Amino acid sequence: MSNPPAAPRMVEVSGAEALWLLEGSSLGRLVYPHRDRLVVRPARHAWEHGRLVVRTPAPAADVTATYHVDEIRAVGGTGWLVTVAGPVEVITDPDEAAHHRRTLSGWAHGPHDTLLRLLPRTVTGFRLIRTEVR
Repeated sequence: MSNPPAAPRMVEVSGAEALWLLEGSSLGRLVYPHRDRLVVRPARHAWEHGRLVVRTPAPAADVTATYHVDEIRAVGGTGWLVTVAGPVEVITDPDEAAHHRRTLSGWAHGPHDTLLRLLPRTVTGFRLIRTEVR
């Protein structure tokens, strides 16, 4: 007799744990409004001084954006996801921009190679786990 498969569940984690998971990763997706549509762009990030620095192939603009990072293991159905939302400002200081261009690899995407600073207003995180069915 075989055991039934474990049921997948999402368990919410604290904001501190979500930020810890975010710090341990470097690849995510920036989601922002553009011409009445939501646009998703791949991005690299680093956590510095309570703010998220993001390098992405997107046009420079001061907007509110959402940044999403996840690490999901398809075979086991486990992992985690973190979403950070808040206002975004473009990094314009040439020295700071040069530092982030050296430390964050980017993508070639036309004229767009933007460095943004996202100030987190909301942080949401979930762990994906398997639970035994009884």
